[in-house]
Amino acid sequence: MRSFGTFGPVFPDKNYVVSRHDELKDFIHRVKQGRYIVLFAPRQTGKTTFFRNAIATLKEQETEYLPIQLNFEKFVETNADRFYDAIGKDICKEINSAIKDREELPKNHISKFLNSVTFTDHISLADFFDDFGKLIKSIRLVIIFDEFDGIPPDALRGFLHSLRSIYLSNLEYKCPYSVGIVGVKNITQLNYDRSISPFNIQDEFKLSNFTLQQVQELYTQYTDEVGQEIDTSVIKAIHKHSAGQPFLVNRFGQILTEEINILKSEIVQMDHFNVAYKQLLQESNTNISHLAGNLRKNPRLERFLMGIALNGENRRFNLDNEIISELATYGIITQDENGLCAVHNPIYLQRVIQMFQPLINGLEDQYFTEDGPHDFKEFVTAGGQLQMDILIENFSNFISRAGFRILHVPETPQEFVGQYLLFGYLDEYVNLIGATMFLEIPTGRGRADLIVVHKRRKYVIETKIWRSETSYQSGKKQLAAYMKNENAKEGYYIVFDYREKSISKVETDTVDGLVIHSYVIPVLQQRPSQRS
Repeated sequence: MRSFGTFGPVFPDKNYVVSRHDELKDFIHRVKQGRYIVLFAPRQTGKTTFFRNAIATLKEQETEYLPIQLNFEKFVETNADRFYDAIGKDICKEINSAIKDREELPKNHISKFLNSVTFTDHISLADFFDDFGKLIKSIRLVIIFDEFDGIPPDALRGFLHSLRSIYLSNLEYKCPYSVGIVGVKNITQLNYDRSISPFNIQDEFKLSNFTLQQVQELYTQYTDEVGQEIDTSVIKAIHKHSAGQPFLVNRFGQILTEEINILKSEIVQMDHFNVAYKQLLQESNTNISHLAGNLRKNPRLERFLMGIALNGENRRFNLDNEIISELATYGIITQDENGLCAVHNPIYLQRVIQMFQPLINGLEDQYFTEDGPHDFKEFVTAGGQLQMDILIENFSNFISRAGFRILHVPETPQEFVGQYLLFGYLDEYVNLIGATMFLEIPTGRGRADLIVVHKRRKYVIETKIWRSETSYQSGKKQLAAYMKNENAKEGYYIVFDYREKSISKVETDTVDGLVIHSYVIPVLQQRPSQRS
């Protein structure tokens, strides 16, 4: 029986696999046109699997092409001399393997030629391709360079210049005829002299996350093979919260079909999805670890991302900006319909917030007053319903009780301290009572909202920064519209006011027939000795 694969490339005989028929057709069309193609996308997005399938398709259907695939990952710690010596041997080895079943090729001549060549630098590499192109004549060599980021920095510029000169040449037998460069970082993010662009002939290829239809295709394979049904709402939720990211889609599948004890005769429902979602937020895996490591290297990434997600900042999506380019490469942000930066992957965002949330914020002793509730369980009625309005009011009072000390929460930027504290407060609450908290990215808005689900009831929480009275009032209408889409009965609108002179406000309104509880919470408070 096949399974959902999350460990490297997936194989149709062992794993459920999305066909990516349209993307494959597009790629092979570009190969036939002799394009030099680049694809840069985050790890575990299916790049290696896709190009392995492209190589197989070319071998089976296009006999005039000789496709090979090389991997640069092992060259990370080498220099240019070692790189060219090793890559030359790899090229010869892969060509020898590829020609074994090709009767129309002069195998003896090719083998003799391959045994005679030496690779020392990018010039010898270009000479090799020139000579090899003449030898194989009408057969067209296609090379996929996978994990291109591993190329040694001192080899990068010359290597790209050689490919560029081959691409621009008027040789009758251009070799390689088509090239695919595949990696995580794009060429502009790699470390080389940018005074001259050595590879401005690239044809950018995008391998997008799975569409909803592709996620359905993947899970239908499981149902057809095993017989267990998965509710449509679950498949839609997986696509929505993962943004179709291939690793996350498959990881959901693993948890739901292998790790949660669900009888195969039972339909997988949203209650099961909630359990899987909570597990994804808590577990450690290479996908999340890679994302975390890159974000921790550059604090500016956190500030920029949180400015969009939590503060509602409008930033033009511009890939020439290094921060935007890097966050987009990791699959965290994307371009919305207005050309602005928007959060792309809700699960990634929630993990990022957890990542930067201080383990101990030092203010937990202020969560409850001496004469009030002693723990979060007291915010649940005897009938099991959440008293979210009282919980949020307590949070507002908590910020007031903590006072100026919130400015000293460890490793937390002051401009996000209110939102971070709210997230930590609610996170502790939902874990204690067995609820689930989601970050939602409403359509057409780059910001994130919180949704708490408890006993199949939704509580929508929208956060904003105080901009103006007009903005404050319009936010209520936005929340009401979103509540209707989510069929939610409870709406909570929390506005953090970072102005020096701000006034706490609590009010309840009926907007379009829905009840919204609004809270304006002053955040930045001075020490008593500093007040006038």
